[in-house]
Amino acid sequence: MTPSGSSLLTHLFLQLPLTFSLLHPPPAHVPTLVPHAPTPLTRSRFSAHAQLDFTTHCNASCFHRGEQEEQREQLTEKLAFETLYADGSRTLTTVDVEDDAEFGGAHPSPRRVKPRRVRRQIYGADGRFNIQGDNFLLDYPFSTAVRISTGCTGVLVSQRHVLTAAHCVHDGKDYVNGARRLRVGFLIPPSINGTKTHFTSAKKPLVHWVRVRRTRVPKGWIQGPQEVSMEFDYALLELRWPHRRPFMRLSVAPSSDDLAGHRIHFSGFDSDRPGQLVYRFCPVEEESNDLIYQHCDARPGASGSGVYGRVWDNTLERWERKVIGIFSGHQWLEIDGENRDYNVAVRITPLKFAQICYWVHGNRLDCVQD
Repeated sequence: MTPSGSSLLTHLFLQLPLTFSLLHPPPAHVPTLVPHAPTPLTRSRFSAHAQLDFTTHCNASCFHRGEQEEQREQLTEKLAFETLYADGSRTLTTVDVEDDAEFGGAHPSPRRVKPRRVRRQIYGADGRFNIQGDNFLLDYPFSTAVRISTGCTGVLVSQRHVLTAAHCVHDGKDYVNGARRLRVGFLIPPSINGTKTHFTSAKKPLVHWVRVRRTRVPKGWIQGPQEVSMEFDYALLELRWPHRRPFMRLSVAPSSDDLAGHRIHFSGFDSDRPGQLVYRFCPVEEESNDLIYQHCDARPGASGSGVYGRVWDNTLERWERKVIGIFSGHQWLEIDGENRDYNVAVRITPLKFAQICYWVHGNRLDCVQD
């Protein structure tokens, strides 16, 4: 499906709450991460293979588990992170968390999952849109979506940083082979490449590739079983050079009740539509403390897409698109003997916001919730 003027614009710009009389939620409390000096590690072997179709399983105890239920030592260990440099060297940085009186911050109470059996990845009629033409590809928010050379998607979150899924660069044991020379791809519409405008509808955009300077992955992804690791399925890539495109700011994920229209959105490079940027949106079906469960249509290749919603910005006093999660893959959820299938995004919790913000700024004092 390609965007046809009013239909796509309606979906994009008219997703506001039914009423503006609702009270806006207070800003989330963000703990402070205190990093220790990095410890050198052995060089990566780059022995893993990228797994674009990432699927996990979860039961009731996994679904209801949250950061507040874990011990301080467990969480600080998971919030430690590895840094992979372009020359293959690695370091490990351990962290402490200050202000643990509100250690996990505010989380939504997990909703009871309603029985439902659906097909994986595409649910009913395919609700995805191909984004074509200069007016869409170079316009915000579509311009924030980038390709990852391992076959995934990422989202620009600063002038030099790209947020993506950890499984796109690391399989939990080692970095994937493609991470040895990791690159980020920026779409260049056909008309900018010299193609005449009236032929652009049949042309696919080219890609300008930029090398990655360093990659950061949370220890929670590297050390845990899959059911736990999915909660830490995110990584940050730092580019060698800054880009000039608009980026999307991060936010602690609010409850879906506090999202405009109760909807999430993301654009990615789904494998069944090669060379195309694909946009989709859908309501949040369920949410746990660490994951967003939804039925947005997606295929392998969309992993790592920045999941965003319209979040109320107290400073600007208006609704702003902000990244609140990272699309991970699929999860079979077993509750009360029933198996249900969802597409899943990792929530940006207060602790994860503090960690990613430190990766971006390199200064913990700059990492407060907007």
